[in-house]
Amino acid sequence: MALSNLIPTELSRIIEMAWEDRTPFEAINHQFGLSEKQVTSLMRSTISRKTFKNWRIRVASRKTKHLKLRPFAVGRGYCPSQYKQ
Repeated sequence: MALSNLIPTELSRIIEMAWEDRTPFEAINHQFGLSEKQVTSLMRSTISRKTFKNWRIRVASRKTKHLKLRPFAVGRGYCPSQYKQ
């Protein structure tokens, strides 16, 4: 999916998933068809520079954001507000 084809609710959900510690980039790719590089580009263009910098530092230190680095013991977290419609 092209970044320009995203509707506001999809854009909001992708940003929310990108901020979540336990949501890997592969889940975003599976649901929206965006690679990690595209998500990074989307975050860079939609949030402020300082917020983006903080997000990149946060993502770089989280093994849970990449399935290959994620230990099997890390389960899938569930938040009641996660599935908003």
